[in-house]
Amino acid sequence: MRVYAIADLHLATVTPKPMTVFGPNWAGHPEAIFREWREVVREEDLVLLPGDLSWAMRLPDALVDLARVAELPGTKVLLRGNHDYWWTSASKLRAALPPGMLAVQNDAVRVGKVVVCGSRGWVTPGYEPLSEDDERLLNREAERLRLSTQAAARLRQPGDALILMLHYPPASPPYPPNPLSNVIEAARPDLVVYGHLHGANPERALRNLNGIPAHLVAADGLKFRPKLLLETREG
Repeated sequence: MRVYAIADLHLATVTPKPMTVFGPNWAGHPEAIFREWREVVREEDLVLLPGDLSWAMRLPDALVDLARVAELPGTKVLLRGNHDYWWTSASKLRAALPPGMLAVQNDAVRVGKVVVCGSRGWVTPGYEPLSEDDERLLNREAERLRLSTQAAARLRQPGDALILMLHYPPASPPYPPNPLSNVIEAARPDLVVYGHLHGANPERALRNLNGIPAHLVAADGLKFRPKLLLETREG
């Protein structure tokens, strides 16, 4: 089984929203995502989708977009992004998801020999202090991530890879540790994937978090081709 990741699909079937307003690099979206996905992903593979999947505001509309993704090869693991306003209840979402789609929220999933946990994340401290609202949301996301990593530890079997998904990027030096980075450090996943950053070169983005490999997988930075993270051997 191979494990891929791609974030920020920004699908908008019900209410079209051309992404070219954000730059010419979005030309051909979203057809390019579907084309590139089919070229590399096989049915037995796993694809991680860390957030900003649909511009829809309501779950029924988002399910139209998710159905298109469900038709693509592979098992999919979804994480909420900052624009996924339709994702209000994990239980309602899971009950409505098409076959072959899983969602992570305050918990973790195990597919083959891979355990996936994660949280949306939030803005992390940088040049300036965070607002009170940002501090509150950051602490809430850190608690959700802690619950998710604890669930992952219970699921994980010897030989399993542990992958941690975020939508927002994790903090990095020279900034001091924050509530999210402390949880990541305690969990020590095999790798971290994140999205959210558009127009960024994945090769110049954060690629190492205190010794943990990190991958920016925003769709535009990947030229819409899911990124291969690892390959596992069953048995």
